[in-house]
Amino acid sequence: MQLFVNDLTVIDFSYLCKQRGIVGESWIVDVLLDGDLNEQSMVLDFAIVKKQIKAIIDDAVDHKLLLPNKEGALRVTDSIDNDGHEYVDFAAVVGSYYLQSPKCAFAKIDSEAITIEAVTAHLQTIIKQQLPGNIQGLTLNLRPEKIDGFYYHYTHGLKKHDGNCQRIAHGHRSKIQLYKNDMRSISLEKNWCKRWQDIYLASEEDRSSFEQIQLSAVAKEKLAEAKATQKASGEKVSGHQYFAYHAPQGRFDIAVPENILEVVDCDSTVELLADYIARQLKKTSPGDNFKVVAYEGVAKGAIANV
Repeated sequence: MQLFVNDLTVIDFSYLCKQRGIVGESWIVDVLLDGDLNEQSMVLDFAIVKKQIKAIIDDAVDHKLLLPNKEGALRVTDSIDNDGHEYVDFAAVVGSYYLQSPKCAFAKIDSEAITIEAVTAHLQTIIKQQLPGNIQGLTLNLRPEKIDGFYYHYTHGLKKHDGNCQRIAHGHRSKIQLYKNDMRSISLEKNWCKRWQDIYLASEEDRSSFEQIQLSAVAKEKLAEAKATQKASGEKVSGHQYFAYHAPQGRFDIAVPENILEVVDCDSTVELLADYIARQLKKTSPGDNFKVVAYEGVAKGAIANV
């Protein structure tokens, strides 16, 4: 007998990619169970599927930074600054990223790259260990939302959030709808999605300095060398900017390459990002009215009008 639950959950996360850097992503999860009927004449109670299995998936990968353990460009070490924290150093084609976060903010995937197949295998192993004996088979279908228009991938962290959104490197794959004088503007949507392609969105109030940032010794050495080289040459080259904060789960630090970073003058909640986009549009065209429908992952978001 088989039991299925489509759209069980949406996992919002970011992952490390050798080519693209840190990429925000959102995948919908469908579940199919194979098994014998239990004493309640069920394969498994739908309530258990929707609560327990969803909780296992969320705890394993949701609102985390997924690390491809077999990628040679990745280095993970225990933090000497904070107990129960780790340093993550990653050299991507677009630039190097350096982080320090509680261990719960990372998910280590046993693969060279983060793919749907690799994450599916990771989740199946974890879930199978916690299923009742009458379940013989588990099939997970992880899939991105089908989006007809434009969308962007972004990564951020929310220090004021009590839940897992506080993690400094989690993200979303999000669509956007922009209206100018009550008419939808495809060109504006295209421009914003290009602007925020694989972007890291940081809040100005979370800005830190090189002296204050807590990163691995290797990271600090490489960043110092880059600063010294730039100073000696006198040339303006793309460097890093630093952001850090304390939240209920612990301290979070990140050094982000300037070429894939936008610093906003607000928190990066979807409500304030919608407002931020609306304000930027209004600045460029004060005489027009704008409506911003900004999504955060799948089927949720905020609306701002100016």
